[in-house]
Amino acid sequence: MARRPTPPGTPDTTGVGHVVDLVRAAVPPLHPAGLPFVAVPLAVAVIGGRNKWVRRAGLASAAACAAFFRHPHRVPPNRAGIVVAPADGEVALVDTAVPPAELGLGDQPLPRVSIFLSVLDVHVQRVPVSGTVREVLHQPGKFLSADLPEASDANERNSIVIDTADGKQVVVVQIAGLLARRIVCDARVGDLLTIGDTYGLIRFGSRVDTYFPVGTELLVAPGQRTIGAETVLAVLG
Repeated sequence: MARRPTPPGTPDTTGVGHVVDLVRAAVPPLHPAGLPFVAVPLAVAVIGGRNKWVRRAGLASAAACAAFFRHPHRVPPNRAGIVVAPADGEVALVDTAVPPAELGLGDQPLPRVSIFLSVLDVHVQRVPVSGTVREVLHQPGKFLSADLPEASDANERNSIVIDTADGKQVVVVQIAGLLARRIVCDARVGDLLTIGDTYGLIRFGSRVDTYFPVGTELLVAPGQRTIGAETVLAVLG
């Protein structure tokens, strides 16, 4: 979830408590979906502890999985009308495109920003704008490399449609990639989402597309790096 500010008047920690706070600030917590992927190689390292190669391999695998499933705290900007990045990664496309056909939103092209997530990026997805979930829809598909333009239409994906309080509509689509074989989405129809909060995760390389209403001012360019929940993608018109 997005980190909440420290309440005014909270006393500073000292001694061991201060050290613990510093470690928590430097080491991101683990997303719950990553627990099995960390626990299994740790168990292997413990069971095979007498063999240094098994132990090292288990510990290395656990560390790699912990890094992949990291879930850092983020603080979204406090500004009306903005849409933040739903994911960490690189902006692959800034264009106009028709939203996924299965959503039944018509054939009018809408402003779109596509973010490509490499295997090294944080893979949790953040809510790009506060609002109510109108629809959640999973669409089976292929597993093309997520950096290809055709991945938006051909690959397996999960879409959510969010209605903002002022009547605008934003669509965010999780797209599986060449190595991504599992899309996790915790949002449900009727949920009231808050900008910056975590709503899902894609495992091992993927892409996230965001569609905006016509008239939206896009503020990013291809090649730009985004920080989920903090980078402002656009201002709704």
